[in-house]
Amino acid sequence: MRIGLIADTHNLLRPEALAALQGVDHLIHAGDIGGPHILEELGRIAPLSVVRGNNDQEAWAEAIPERLTLRFGAISLHVRHDLKQLDIDPAAQGIDAVIAGHSHKPLHEMRDGVLYLNPGSAGPRRFKLPIGVGLLHIDGDQFRAELITLQV
Repeated sequence: MRIGLIADTHNLLRPEALAALQGVDHLIHAGDIGGPHILEELGRIAPLSVVRGNNDQEAWAEAIPERLTLRFGAISLHVRHDLKQLDIDPAAQGIDAVIAGHSHKPLHEMRDGVLYLNPGSAGPRRFKLPIGVGLLHIDGDQFRAELITLQV
């Protein structure tokens, strides 16, 4: 199973991001979406799970949760826009990976047996940070992450 990871689109869904996410089995948007049309477009690719970012404050985003815990087979994921607002102990709760956005900075790091992932920003460039998305490859109880820098 392949899970596509995207964050911080800020109302800009680049064709390069859409191309990189084609063929995934599920998509996760880690917040700062920008508008409902972004979710509609992503929903055409695969089933979509979404958390609200700090900039998703308009009425269209009111029903979007601030955090999600998802399970794909044996793998448990926790999604939160801003890692600094993480209010659980992922290792103690059996979470395999935490997915976040907010910083626009790609992250792929193990902490206490939990993988922390930020696919980076797929929307407007911030500072000199790369534009990117991610993939999570799940096979039974094994998984691996891939961060993809988009050439834009």
